[in-house]
Amino acid sequence: MIEFFETDEQHKIKQIDAPNSSCWIKVTAPTDEEVDQLCEKYGIPHDYFFDALDTEERSRVEMEREVETFKHSLVIVDCPYVSKDEMGYKMYETLPIGIILTHEVIITVTLKKIPVLENVGTDKTEKYFDTQKRGQFLLTILYAVSFYYLRYLNEIIRSTNQLELKIKQSMKNEELYAFMAVQKSLVFFATALQSNKATLDKIASVGHFMWDKGNRDLLQDVLVENKQAIAMTDTYTQIISGMSDIFSSVISNNLNMVMKFLTSFTIILSLPTIIGSIYGMNVKLPFAEYAHAFSLIMIFILVVTLVVTLVFWRKKYF
Repeated sequence: MIEFFETDEQHKIKQIDAPNSSCWIKVTAPTDEEVDQLCEKYGIPHDYFFDALDTEERSRVEMEREVETFKHSLVIVDCPYVSKDEMGYKMYETLPIGIILTHEVIITVTLKKIPVLENVGTDKTEKYFDTQKRGQFLLTILYAVSFYYLRYLNEIIRSTNQLELKIKQSMKNEELYAFMAVQKSLVFFATALQSNKATLDKIASVGHFMWDKGNRDLLQDVLVENKQAIAMTDTYTQIISGMSDIFSSVISNNLNMVMKFLTSFTIILSLPTIIGSIYGMNVKLPFAEYAHAFSLIMIFILVVTLVVTLVFWRKKYF
């Protein structure tokens, strides 16, 4: 699917019907015919599209050309999005975004719709998108990517806190599976953020559009956001790694407490059964001829049961 957008006079992103010399072309899961059409029109290598559509492609940049020979450049960064694991639990993964700069337009290429591009111009990122300034538009997308990493990291820590409360009171595996999804998300984030950092450092060394002071300042903001996301990911990874062992111990302890309660309760219930079984034997027993034997036996059973219950309660068996 191919869509066209441009920034209007109020700095708002609006969709247009046909491309112009200052537009953004958003390409999502394109067909071979759409790729051929764009490559032919703007002189872009097919590899740029194929690389961007490869889910295993790592972040990289191709910007070696100087201004006078510049035709097109490619930046690929890993962007976060919300998904579910094999068991249906919420997790976060990353997907490459290909950003192609030409003299005429800026093109983004993704395999599926992702929030970073779907919400361009609507999120409170403190930056606005200007399709007429392609270098700035590229950096603003990179800023939005870092912004989403921070947003999802905050969501991860909130969900982790909720899981912590549930695990303290549960012996089920569902919470552990959800916790595992959080751990996988942090692994994806850590790998992608380090790869993005290398790409941002490479962009900083390329001069064919970084001559503008506004672009340099914006790139510094992107680097700061990316470093903050890396630091948060490392911190949360260490915290969750320690919490994982603690949670396993908590669940095991909860199980031990339940087993101790059930064992104590079984012992208490077995006492009346034992005494009743003895006096149910077809042999001569004490008090067999006594008129109030049944009442005495019942009182004896009650006393023994209460004494054992009191002992177990004082020893905190239940």
